[in-house]
Amino acid sequence: MRLEKCWFCSSTVYPGHGITFVRNDASVFNFCRSKCHKNFKMKRNPRKVKWTKAYRKLAGKELAEDTTFEMERQRNKPVKYNRELVHKSVKAMQKVEEVRVARQDRFHEARMKRAAKQQNRADQKELETGIDLIEAPVARLHREQAQAEAEAQPMAVEQEAAVNEKVEVKQKPVKQKLRIPVEKPKKRVTMMES
Repeated sequence: MRLEKCWFCSSTVYPGHGITFVRNDASVFNFCRSKCHKNFKMKRNPRKVKWTKAYRKLAGKELAEDTTFEMERQRNKPVKYNRELVHKSVKAMQKVEEVRVARQDRFHEARMKRAAKQQNRADQKELETGIDLIEAPVARLHREQAQAEAEAQPMAVEQEAAVNEKVEVKQKPVKQKLRIPVEKPKKRVTMMES
């Protein structure tokens, strides 16, 4: 059973699936689904489309170079059937797959560690720039005043008096609602009630 690779997204094309396109110059292109075929016809570059393997490898989101990829390369040399050779090949393929998965996991963990550090730095910067969203301006004023007091301790007594002045916080006057007395409508008396 020959498993082809999609020309556009590099995923596996199983027998009986996908689309094969043969150009006039006899070059063969295999596509896993119509999505890839349509993108090829629109002359899109797989390295610039974010969901393809080519993009992910170029952007450093997946392993690009590894010795385990040697097993996936196509070999068109016919080999005489040998039961022991097939048995060894299957075992080797399983071992290579385990190694590849372990390496990809390590690569992913390292990438996520770097991403976590970058995210942490970005969060820190956002917190510094948008502190007024979290901390009230009055509270910040009091904090800055306390810091100024701590720095001014060794200064002369005259300078301390100027720093220790309290900042008066202006409060907005509370608007009172006007209450207008409303008369209740009188109840009508009908013929049936009387």
